Amino acid sequence: MPKFYPIIDTSQVLLSRIDDITRTIIQAGARLIQLRGKDISTRKFVDTANIIRPIAKKNNAAFIINDRVDIAVLVGADGVHLGQGDLPIEEARRLLGDEKIIGISTHNEDEAKDAQTRGADYISFGPIFTTKTKKDAQEPKGILELKKIRTKVNSPIAAIGGITLENAQDVYRAGADSAAVISDILKSDDIKDRVKRFISL
Repeated sequence: MPKFYPIIDTSQVLLSRIDDITRTIIQAGARLIQLRGKDISTRKFVDTANIIRPIAKKNNAAFIINDRVDIAVLVGADGVHLGQGDLPIEEARRLLGDEKIIGISTHNEDEAKDAQTRGADYISFGPIFTTKTKKDAQEPKGILELKKIRTKVNSPIAAIGGITLENAQDVYRAGADSAAVISDILKSDDIKDRVKRFISL
C-alpha cells in the first residue's frame, strides 16, 4: 500500500478545479487517490469520477471511490472505501469482484478486527488528530491508540484525520502503512511540492 494516500474531498475544492488538482497530485507521484463526494449529487459524483478515472489509469494510479459501490462499478474504479454504515464488505465484494480494492473506516479495536476478519484489503483508522474535514468526526484517537491497533491487526492501516506534512512521520512510526491526507494537500498553495514532500518522507 502506498505510504501517501491523497483524498479529493468535493467539499474542500471547487468541482471546476478537480481535473487540474488530480493531474497535479498524480503527476507529482501519487499512486493511489480517493474521491469523496458526500456533498454532491449522484450525477455530479459520477461526472467527477469520470474526470479522475482516465487520469489515474493513464498514470497507473489506483482510483478509489468513497462509499458508493454503485458509482465504483459504473466508472470502473479500482475499489471502494466503505464507512461503518455503508454496504457490508461481503456485498461490496460480490458486486465488485475479488480483484478490486475494498477499504473500510474503523475507529476502535473491535471495528478494526472485524474489518480484517471480513476481508477488507486495508483499514483506515482515525481520526488520529483533530480534523475539520469531517463534520461528524469522533474525538481524536491519538498516536498511542494507533500503536495499539497496529498490534491487533495485520491488515494494512491507513491513518486518517488531521494528518499534515509535519506530523505524518509520527503516524508512520506508530505503525501506519499509509497516511490519508485531505486538507493539507488541497489547501496548499503549492500542491505539487506538498505531494512530493509527502512521498519523500
